[in-house]
Amino acid sequence: MSARPDSAELFHQLHQGPGLLTLPNAWDAGSARIIESLGAKAIATTSAGFAWALGYPDGDALPLSELVRSVGLIARVVSVPVTVDMESGFGKTPDEVAEAVAQIINVGAIGMNIEDGSNPPEQLAAKIQAVRKAAERAHVKFFVNARVDVYLRQLVPPAERVAESLRRATIYRDAGADGIFVPAIVAPDEIRTVATGIDRPLNVLGWSGLPAAADLVKLGVKRLSAGAGITKVAYGKTAEAAKAFLADGRSEIFNGGALDSGALNGMMKK
Repeated sequence: MSARPDSAELFHQLHQGPGLLTLPNAWDAGSARIIESLGAKAIATTSAGFAWALGYPDGDALPLSELVRSVGLIARVVSVPVTVDMESGFGKTPDEVAEAVAQIINVGAIGMNIEDGSNPPEQLAAKIQAVRKAAERAHVKFFVNARVDVYLRQLVPPAERVAESLRRATIYRDAGADGIFVPAIVAPDEIRTVATGIDRPLNVLGWSGLPAAADLVKLGVKRLSAGAGITKVAYGKTAEAAKAFLADGRSEIFNGGALDSGALNGMMKK
């Protein structure tokens, strides 16, 4: 199942409004189906959630083959666009990243996140250029969301973070990025400055202190991601329930907030 051109076009349109494209990131096919059934207009994955679901730590540890398999499983069961968090690209060189992107396009993805981390921005720019060529070969209007880690990794002093984020965003835009993702930015005036200073849709991450969705729209934000937030809640509830069950074997813990089997089965796809 390769990526559908109409799905890719729709995903681009969702970044133009009206309103905010809100993405409660999925970590497997089941969570993707639940999220889609609740009205999500697209499915975005979380790299951390993907890794944890398969027993790997977050941070470029998940094998590419496992990523591709998981993306294919999600694309099979949802009808909305699927965009994939690809960390630093699943390749050290631009050509390796382009090959990895070709594989996820081949199983149905129409977009990606790719991060710069603490590396020089020119490295990510070269990867973005290679991804653009791979997407052109696949005849897919692939959405490249370039993640700027200035705030998340505290790469420069606070007073320099807006300027450095804008500098990197400009490099990534010129390389072919369709969107700019700045996780951990929360101050309204800084969000507004970044949003108005880039000629691309701004994506922010659900984070402590982040303004409400309606306020983000007023500040110029186009996309809001949950990241690994929902995955961590789900695993936290798993740990809590398992701990209680191991302690006394009582079943009352299964009643609080649980979906019943019929509801879950109704959300899934054969």
